[in-house]
Amino acid sequence: MATHCKGGLWLSPSPSGTPLRNGDCFRAGPRPPRVAALHQRTRAATSPPLETSKPRVSLVSLGCPKNTVDSEVMLGNLERSGFSVVDDHESADAIVINTCAFVEDAKAESLDAIMEATQLKAEGGAVQRVVVTGCLAQRYADDLAAQLPEVDLVVGFERYADLAQNLHDVLGEAAGATQTAVQVGSPTFSPFPEETQRHRLTPRHTAYLRVAEGCNHACTFCAIPGFRGRFRSKPPGLILEEARALVAGGALELNLIAEDTNQYGQDRRGGTGLAGLLANLAEIPGLRWIRILYAYPSYFTEDLIQEIATNPKVCKYIDIPLQHINNLVLLSMNRPPADHTLRLLGTLRDRIPDLALRTTFISGFPGESKGAHEELAEFSDSFGFQRGGAFAYSEEDGTPAAGFPEQIPQEVREERRDELMSIQQRNSIAFAESLVGKEIDVLVDGIGEGGELLGRTQWDAPEVDGQVYLLTPLDPGVAPAEVGQMRRCRVVSSCIMDIEAEPIA
Repeated sequence: MATHCKGGLWLSPSPSGTPLRNGDCFRAGPRPPRVAALHQRTRAATSPPLETSKPRVSLVSLGCPKNTVDSEVMLGNLERSGFSVVDDHESADAIVINTCAFVEDAKAESLDAIMEATQLKAEGGAVQRVVVTGCLAQRYADDLAAQLPEVDLVVGFERYADLAQNLHDVLGEAAGATQTAVQVGSPTFSPFPEETQRHRLTPRHTAYLRVAEGCNHACTFCAIPGFRGRFRSKPPGLILEEARALVAGGALELNLIAEDTNQYGQDRRGGTGLAGLLANLAEIPGLRWIRILYAYPSYFTEDLIQEIATNPKVCKYIDIPLQHINNLVLLSMNRPPADHTLRLLGTLRDRIPDLALRTTFISGFPGESKGAHEELAEFSDSFGFQRGGAFAYSEEDGTPAAGFPEQIPQEVREERRDELMSIQQRNSIAFAESLVGKEIDVLVDGIGEGGELLGRTQWDAPEVDGQVYLLTPLDPGVAPAEVGQMRRCRVVSSCIMDIEAEPIA
């Protein structure tokens, strides 16, 4: 059965084909046997030897790196509270689905995973309980509880600290004894929860470090401020404590994340800004790379630009989603105007040597004319972002843009997205070719399906950018690369957007 999610939270087509939306009464049809897909969504995690006396829990982490951090913290809390974390969902007593609700495709993926987990529960095997957390739980808690009674707990951000005790409680109850429990509070996170003791889902040598939560912007296409709350910076002492713990655990790279990372500290009078935080993080022994993800096209102060340019541990890489460049579209999106953005991009490129810029664009926003799209495509082509992506516009519940006139047909949105992605592919290929012959540092990430070693440069964020295929050193005096190492390499060739490199030291 096809699972859809468009313009609201609804899980399956009705017999007549009419979409079922919020408030509609429905029962999902037969669940497809897609357990394998559930496994594919699970981030790789190394579990300790199974202790059969402990209740077993598995977790599916969907969505952005902020969800990854939440998942790691939740699993750490569960382990300390007497649970064994397992990778095999079919052997778990409880499955936690940490959901994403950013765009419609993300909602659909989350709903698929939830229904696959409830299917395992219905089959009468080991799985006794299904828990839903994350943005879908925060945003649609009552709908989930009403439409999926097979789910045992729906838990929002503010109640994550109580998850272990509540899961112990429901596992002790007879099957079917209670209705779905909804535990969702206001997304304030004040004070910030402790995030140092995690069950890591990323490789040990790389980690995400949350520096803030929430968003103060009112982009007309985005629902995040409504369920993530206002922007609030994490105290610098907590960040440094967490960073030291991650590095002590093997992290060579820390990827800084927030809704607007470069706004860090500007909500605190006289507090440490991002420039000061970068300088303090760089003093941690053993840390090699600090990466800035999710920057907003404002808040780039003089001291921040200088710190990025001169601090050798700060990757010369900035992820700065622009969404568009046409002024009318930007005005409709409630985003900074084009002249401001162009001046900022020029300043960043002029001031920061070897800088790689990553951005994302939205195609087919309501009212986007053919000319506006062509302006965006020409800008993307001429500016030459080294890294980037594009998304077809998705109507989000409760956002102003969902009610705008002149909605663009879906096929046009996708055609325009594909054109933008084709341009970005050319830009990324050109950047890869420009690296051939250079000596660069490579972080060895893992082993590919064919047994080859894979790595990343400072210009590649985890999971979203290019890869380095590491070759066997020609010099017998140079040791082969190993996962988790940072190695000096010479780039010998490019392959589309990826490169091949030989360790030289």
